[in-house]
Amino acid sequence: MSSKIFAGRLLGLDVFDPLGDRLGRVRDLVVHEQGIHSPPQLTGLLVEVPGKKRVFVPMTRITSMDSRQVISTGLINLRRFAKRGSEKLVAAELFDRRITLREDPTLTAHIEDVGLAQTTRSDWQIAEFYAAISAPKSRSVTRKLVSFDEIRWYSDELAQPASRFLAQHQDAKATELADAIYELGEKRRLEIAEAMQDDQLADVLQELPDDDQVEILSQLAPERAADVLEEMDPDDAADLLNELADHQQQELLNLMEPDEAKDVLRLMEYDENTAGSIMTPVPVILSPEATVAEAMAHVRKEDLTPAQAASVYVCRPPLETPTGRYLGVVHIQQLLRHAPPEQLGSIMDTDFEPVSDQTELAVVTRLLAAYNLTSLPVVNDSGRLVGACTVDDVLDHLLPDDWRVAHNR
Repeated sequence: MSSKIFAGRLLGLDVFDPLGDRLGRVRDLVVHEQGIHSPPQLTGLLVEVPGKKRVFVPMTRITSMDSRQVISTGLINLRRFAKRGSEKLVAAELFDRRITLREDPTLTAHIEDVGLAQTTRSDWQIAEFYAAISAPKSRSVTRKLVSFDEIRWYSDELAQPASRFLAQHQDAKATELADAIYELGEKRRLEIAEAMQDDQLADVLQELPDDDQVEILSQLAPERAADVLEEMDPDDAADLLNELADHQQQELLNLMEPDEAKDVLRLMEYDENTAGSIMTPVPVILSPEATVAEAMAHVRKEDLTPAQAASVYVCRPPLETPTGRYLGVVHIQQLLRHAPPEQLGSIMDTDFEPVSDQTELAVVTRLLAAYNLTSLPVVNDSGRLVGACTVDDVLDHLLPDDWRVAHNR
């Protein structure tokens, strides 16, 4: 095993077991801070295993580590990583952090990489920093290695800017970004949330556990929180609002745009675990006179999930929920099999009965499974379409509350 290596060289490396089978990829390094007089110790690696899950691999399980590959014992605990105590993530929290140099505190220095060295006890610790250094009011930047003893230790106030963290994850999907944020401390999570655009934060919140959603939303300014709720899917926004105190619910609903608040309020009125409480209130809805070409244009919209795009519901006007009388459904396969000028009224499926908005979740689940469907139309007592239960809506409610986050290591 190499006795010295830079963290930047490890990021993205494959991790193998002793037989050469790939276990995952290094996404970050975990260090334990031991105060201002002792270098932080490397306790393990954050490894992304198949399924995009990030797990902790302690250094006691690492048998070889250099700039080409990492080899472990092959025994990996697949429980989800969560930081403990004074742990820090090197790439997520140390890179770009500002440090103060002992020789000249007026200089501005930022960490660009971290040098790790193995001690006589075979432990790994931070030995030096590759830093970008500039003088006050100077545009010139000098980059050099700075030993741990040459710096005044940093504090959380000198942490990596949230913008830098987001730039490092600019290509990440919402669920991957949610994973990365979950691994941070409460204060840091809020800093990142504050720096996000409303639509990005809405997508990420929907991928976090309920408690973390409430924590982040509750600490945002009410006006910002209302804007984020407007960007969320109405059913997810309703679920989140139901976790808040009554006075918070009312304040945020009053701050939301009336049309957005109306859809959310409708969902909040239903009893828990009914079709009405879990449905999507804005499925694709067209009149029977609409053509196949028009329907195809609607299901191509990027903001639709695959489950929502799989079905077009045919109703009498008005075409916003609650609609006029529900007539039938046209599945995407039917759209692909008919000519563009064909009217939906002539090809819709009228055999399958919609479910009532008061139908229990268990019944909805059985119907989706029995008929191999991706969604079900939901109607009220008057036969008006009020929404659709999609397979992803149902899964969200069938899985355990903490399904997005496995148990801590």
